[in-house]
Amino acid sequence: MPIIDSRVHITVKIWHENLVNIYDSTIGEGTKIASFVEIGGSVIGKNCKIEAHVFIPPGTVIGDYVFIGPNCTICNDKYPNAMASVWERSPVTIKDRARIGADSVILPGVTVGENATVGAGSVVAENVPDGAIVYGEKAKPREIRCLNKPML
Repeated sequence: MPIIDSRVHITVKIWHENLVNIYDSTIGEGTKIASFVEIGGSVIGKNCKIEAHVFIPPGTVIGDYVFIGPNCTICNDKYPNAMASVWERSPVTIKDRARIGADSVILPGVTVGENATVGAGSVVAENVPDGAIVYGEKAKPREIRCLNKPML
């Protein structure tokens, strides 16, 4: 996997350069990036730590000293449609010193505030205020099926 058309500070540590996909991005000094990370069209601040299997899409802006745990996904398309000819990006901003727990999903257009913490496994659909601690997205019934009929 390549590193293409990106400005990566000389002090950035990428654990396995052949196991990341980085394009059209800027990555600040002292940042650490684990294997199997994709960063496209984004700006990453200094001294961040991005764990394995993280997806950071175009338009994302990440501040300084941000931690992103393994398997996190950041989304930038509110209405994904493979057939659409026009794509409207809704970028995500993660401010300085924020912490994003493992397996979290940050939905399009969200801002995670400075010094905020997102607990592991969270789905973040709304802006997170500075200094807030947020977590969870409890599964709940969305549809009730008749118990007398078999489900196909």
